[in-house]
Amino acid sequence: MSLTIEQIAEEALALPSEARALLADRLVESLDPLEDGYIRQLWVAEARTRRDEVRGDLVKTIPGQEALDRVRKSIAR
Repeated sequence: MSLTIEQIAEEALALPSEARALLADRLVESLDPLEDGYIRQLWVAEARTRRDEVRGDLVKTIPGQEALDRVRKSIAR
């Protein structure tokens, strides 16, 4: 019997948090290193774009604690 990705995800999410973390590590380690390099390049490009937007006053920054408070509030809903 073959499980769907959704079924696998449902089963994985039912695991205790430590087991989920171990599973996540194993899945990440199984990724193709060439894809990993490409993904890193994409993140570097995104980080540079965001840096440039901040430096160019194109976005409004907020203090880190305020950002964390907003995230916690949105999750608690």
